[in-house]
Amino acid sequence: MIRVLLADDHQLVRTGFRVILEIEDDIEVVGEAFDGRQAVELSRRMRPDVVLMDLEMPGMNGLEATEVVTAEQGPAVVVLTTFDRDDYLFAALRAGASGFLLKNGTPEALIEAVRVVAAGEALLSPAITRRVIAEFAATGAPSQAAARVEELTPREHEVFVQLAGGATNAEIATALRLGETTVKTHVSRVLMKIGARDRTQAVVLAYEWGVVRPGG
Repeated sequence: MIRVLLADDHQLVRTGFRVILEIEDDIEVVGEAFDGRQAVELSRRMRPDVVLMDLEMPGMNGLEATEVVTAEQGPAVVVLTTFDRDDYLFAALRAGASGFLLKNGTPEALIEAVRVVAAGEALLSPAITRRVIAEFAATGAPSQAAARVEELTPREHEVFVQLAGGATNAEIATALRLGETTVKTHVSRVLMKIGARDRTQAVVLAYEWGVVRPGG
């Protein structure tokens, strides 16, 4: 069962999300927060697997709450917003969000988002990935980042590049001719060595550090 916490200052929005999610047999909404501060408190107390976090909330906003939750190695955070703005997108990713979802999406997209991040995968649509590339691809890797990359073995570096392209474990296994269990081990080691919380941050770091460039 995937345990979900909803954080939004509009009760109707929270109610709508609850109805959509609790139809599914494998998802349970364990709490609702009306602002970022309450989201942090409930996250600590209820230990959900996923937080659906609105950005625009009074008091502590969603970005601030996301930073606190992810810094404490809490649940995965999917940021929800009605605004398709790059500054929100990149701020959310830098704050440690595992995904970014627009509120005008479909119920199916919301359900899939919860399942994807609960499984430890990145939630970046192709359109969002292109914008991440545009933002970070021209940035050179700072010395500290270069040192972390140098700690990777050749195989781990190959896995890192595959991660940057948004590949799943199964796709990486096929591309590198490895077993999925072996890929999972490599992914865990890559995330640990580069200091990334999850696959989404690995994608951001890969482009921010110049490990990969557009076109290959």
